[in-house]
Amino acid sequence: MMNFVALCAIGAERALSNELHKLNLSISDSSYGKIRFSTDTEGMYRALLSLRTADRILLELASYTATDFDALFEGCRSIPWEDFVPRDYRVVVDKVRSNHSKLSAETSIQAMVHKAAADRLCRAWGVQRLSDYGKAVELRVHIEKDRVQILLDLCGEPLFKRGYRTEGGAAPLRETTAAAMLLLSGWRRKYPLYDPFCGSGTILIEAALYAWDAAPGLGRTFAVSDFLIGDTRIEGRLREELRSKLNVTNRIRIYGSDADIRAVSIAQSNLIRAYETVQGKKAGRGIRLASGFTPPSAYWPHVQRLSMEQARAPEGEPGYLITNPPYGERLGDREAAEQTYQAMGSLEQHFPSWDLVVITNHPGFESFYGRRASSVRNITNGALKSYMYHYERI
Repeated sequence: MMNFVALCAIGAERALSNELHKLNLSISDSSYGKIRFSTDTEGMYRALLSLRTADRILLELASYTATDFDALFEGCRSIPWEDFVPRDYRVVVDKVRSNHSKLSAETSIQAMVHKAAADRLCRAWGVQRLSDYGKAVELRVHIEKDRVQILLDLCGEPLFKRGYRTEGGAAPLRETTAAAMLLLSGWRRKYPLYDPFCGSGTILIEAALYAWDAAPGLGRTFAVSDFLIGDTRIEGRLREELRSKLNVTNRIRIYGSDADIRAVSIAQSNLIRAYETVQGKKAGRGIRLASGFTPPSAYWPHVQRLSMEQARAPEGEPGYLITNPPYGERLGDREAAEQTYQAMGSLEQHFPSWDLVVITNHPGFESFYGRRASSVRNITNGALKSYMYHYERI
């Protein structure tokens, strides 16, 4: 058994915790954007392949108390680095975070950890110094109240890079944040779902992957598979197991629209690519012609060009409007975004009794929309502090 840390968007902890419980992974503690759990090598790969809301998974190499640099160095040097790091790899201390601790100079912490790891590896490998070139293992150091965690990144590319989105809009929503929105909203595949600002299709695709029982990591690789603790036999067996659960014939009703015809083409291309990548196929980059693709079932998500005002509920029964409307980050665009929020009041007429779930970085969304939300949740989307507004039965 080993200890791991799963990182997620701040505000998505509950969704990630529920996912870990469903995978029967033992949670030891959690804090903002971070959940610690224990499992074996198989559980590690299952988490990497299956978690929808985790941005990264890190292996905890050591946890110890250090109030000075000597203690930091000795604790780090005692880690059996030669059991984890392949020969001729270099070590990169990618990020350091220190809170309420005597050791707070991040660049000095970074240098000391690198020195300790390099010292141990040089002794083990019988070399004078580590190479500055070639493949690397990436480390993170978290120090909280003088408690040091040395963490090894297992992912390489962050987990929100599923492999299906080669084209994106101006301000794309992270795949993991979109998945968190879906899981926290209460949407399930038995309900219709509509995104009237679908952009590059992230919300629609994450909903489809969830509804198809498709593990989101099936279309990508992980750095840990090249490390000494990696096990390609276990990984391969799990990939086969998870692909066998893929079911695109599940009855789903997922719809999206956008006023921009290029966005619609990108969304359709990314959707096709997502379907192919979870099957293990190598999908090319660029915009794909939907006309040249035969959907595998009658329940394929439907995307069309429509303005938000033209969007209509496609089902007789209530469902979920889940969307990421324009943020308006640049001066001038913000006014346009606020006008869009005001215009969104028409959704109540065209989607009666549906739930509306909106993510935006605008804290005044409610005043422009004209109604107070049933609930508001702080949630990050990358570096953006955002808000998830949930209106029940608009």
